[in-house]
Amino acid sequence: MSGLHATWWDAECAAALSDAALLAAMQRYEGALALASERVGLIPAGMGAQIAQACAAVQLDVDDLALAARDSAVLTVPFVKQLTMRVAAVSPEAARWLHYGSTSQDVIDSALSLCLREAGGRVLALLERLGEAAAGLAETHAGTPMAGRTLLQAAVPIPFGFKAAVWLGMCTRSRAQFAGVLRAACVLQAGGPVGTLSAYGGRGADLARELGRELELPVPATSWHAARDSYARLGAEAAILAGAAGKIARDVALMMQPEIGEAFEPAAAGRGGSSAMPHKRNPVGCTLALEAAQRAPGLAASLLGGMDSEHERGLGQWQGQMFVLRDLLASCANGVAAMAEVLEGLRVEPQAMRANIDRLGGLAFSEAVAVALAAKLGKAEAHALTEALCARAVREGITLEQALRGEARALDALGADAVAGLFDPAGCFGAAATMIAAAVRDWRAAAG
Repeated sequence: MSGLHATWWDAECAAALSDAALLAAMQRYEGALALASERVGLIPAGMGAQIAQACAAVQLDVDDLALAARDSAVLTVPFVKQLTMRVAAVSPEAARWLHYGSTSQDVIDSALSLCLREAGGRVLALLERLGEAAAGLAETHAGTPMAGRTLLQAAVPIPFGFKAAVWLGMCTRSRAQFAGVLRAACVLQAGGPVGTLSAYGGRGADLARELGRELELPVPATSWHAARDSYARLGAEAAILAGAAGKIARDVALMMQPEIGEAFEPAAAGRGGSSAMPHKRNPVGCTLALEAAQRAPGLAASLLGGMDSEHERGLGQWQGQMFVLRDLLASCANGVAAMAEVLEGLRVEPQAMRANIDRLGGLAFSEAVAVALAAKLGKAEAHALTEALCARAVREGITLEQALRGEARALDALGADAVAGLFDPAGCFGAAATMIAAAVRDWRAAAG
């Protein structure tokens, strides 16, 4: 799709949910309805094929339909009117059976299911790229030390691969959850006026089965005109996925700060430039992902707010959900695509990571010191002693190791030979290697 919003939408996902795609899906629904109706004996023989062929060939004017829909507040009313005129030009008899027994919401919801299936597939394909890139980083950097950070402050050293494994875990969970809610949302809507397929007498269930087969959509136990929970779940999972991509983006953007310099987005001509400051290399992929992460929760909230439908068909809840879902999924896909590109080309700087640990003067290893002392002195005394050693190191501008070697009580407890080993980043990694391997294994197992 063109327009300024193309910056903030994934083009392929947006195209699957475009006005043209929705109208084409609505026309497909009407053709499928006619074929299914003929198959179960609800309309005369030969009418189904004529209607389906005419529906497939028609090109309706989006702007005309949009203006006409304001008089009914439902797109289907002018749509069926115009479509009937086009079918009648080919076969007046066939036009009599167009849209037989159906209702506006059947057309729109079923058409939207067809569009969402394609758009959701695009989201999952992008998520596959993002997860694979994160898995690659996790494996490659399973032993690359960097400063762990809590509350934006340096903490215990971790392997960069552990950070990537945490990203990967979000991808694994989102893939399973999003795929599940997508399947649940992309189902047939066939209910007629009040949801019971009353116009078809005792053949309504047969019609729904044949219509679902024609459209390749699952047929739910009941119609769902006023039950909008599936869209709410889909919206919530899309927002969560956008937030997961935003989390990765936030981490990468912070690592890109010149004062940190631990990782950088892939470089390309014209990428990341500033209109005022030629020296800048901005985190543009992270910006796209964070924009989507900020916008997605509000869009999902509108779907959650549309669950209070009145009785058998709601007033004002479902009519605009198509456009909310378009914005939400296209934005989510844009954020995921941006971070997939970033992680696939991420430039990791292990030397800078290690330099940032060293810059802390050994304070990042205070936990290792305290744990080692606790085995000899007890936890409380060890903690107090380590805290005093850290304070001395900061006050005197020396390293924690120097402060420790200058404290007889600590040195006696540990032994001089054991001190150096406390300041090895790998000694702080704990169960990180096991966690990284498990995260990659879970991702690959789910893919299988």
